[in-house]
Amino acid sequence: MAETSLAGRAFTWGRRARYAARQGSRVAWFAVHGEIAQAISRRIARAARAGGEAASQPEDREDGRREPRRSVSTPDLRRLFSQIAALFARDLANVEAGHYPMPEGEFGGPRGFLDLSRRFLADVPKVARRRVTGGHQEVFEATREASSGLPRYYRQNFHFQTEGWLSRDSARIYDFQVEVLFKGATAAMRRQGLVYLSRLVRETDQRRLAYADIACGTGGLLAPALAAFPRLRGIGVDLSLPYLQHAREALPPARQRRVGFVNANAERLPFADASLDAISCVYLFHELPPKIRRVVARELGRVLKPGGRLIFIDSLQHGDLPENDGLLELFPDLFHEPYYRGYLKEDLDALFGAGGLRRADLSTAFLSRVALYLKE
Repeated sequence: MAETSLAGRAFTWGRRARYAARQGSRVAWFAVHGEIAQAISRRIARAARAGGEAASQPEDREDGRREPRRSVSTPDLRRLFSQIAALFARDLANVEAGHYPMPEGEFGGPRGFLDLSRRFLADVPKVARRRVTGGHQEVFEATREASSGLPRYYRQNFHFQTEGWLSRDSARIYDFQVEVLFKGATAAMRRQGLVYLSRLVRETDQRRLAYADIACGTGGLLAPALAAFPRLRGIGVDLSLPYLQHAREALPPARQRRVGFVNANAERLPFADASLDAISCVYLFHELPPKIRRVVARELGRVLKPGGRLIFIDSLQHGDLPENDGLLELFPDLFHEPYYRGYLKEDLDALFGAGGLRRADLSTAFLSRVALYLKE
């Protein structure tokens, strides 16, 4: 018995050591890329100012007026890394509780990692030039004459990223970009939503669950959900066909057979009333105009069954973690996020309540809020 107990502790310690090594190297990798990107961006900003190219005003607000720059207090790097460490401790605890398996490397082997690094760094100067010149309407200009069927609010360079959401090149480096932005913590923030799915599949035969990931993008939550729950079937819905194509091709063949992808607008979901047991929605609402947030919230409520669950993950809001409020204020000044400040003040409980959804749980995970809503 003592030998069994000792072996069990050794296995636990070994697993924790592997997790710490993987996450530590991950943070270092993406933090270094962030430093390189900042250095390139500063050099381009200086050149633009010297040449008179820099935009003279900060980002537009939702009402179209200019938002004045403000002095904000933000946590220092030591505090941010402390928050990331707390997130990783929670992530590992979820693994040990059996909610989901030890995370896999979502970027493939070393060769794939290096290729993404090269692509990311090649794109940094393009992003930096848009930032300093205010160039966030390239997508709109490129699609002005095309009958794309995409809403106007969607056709812009969110985050100043090249080609917005409308190319495979953009889809290929998107997850790498956000990991650099959040110092390697993005995947762990998303994984917190899997806890709610884990609890649901323990109550219900996962083979019979009707589950959809709305605005699934590259599959940042859908892919680990399929990996964690081997009998779960899912549907990924997104407005970007290139991102859906990337999400499918990134999955192993066995998991591709358990998922369907639908190119559709979250304002008009292609599901019958009360037809889904669970929905996840990750990092969508802060990129929607106020009126559209209400439309999408009602749609999510419409398609959920009574007792159905909405797993909601998005940016923190004001007051969720007060020490980070300054970062939230700074974010739209550094990235093209025209609807973000309105989101920070949005009453999400009232928003979803209008669609018959009641909040059952809420927590923070580094720079994200993770909530569970139930259909009444």
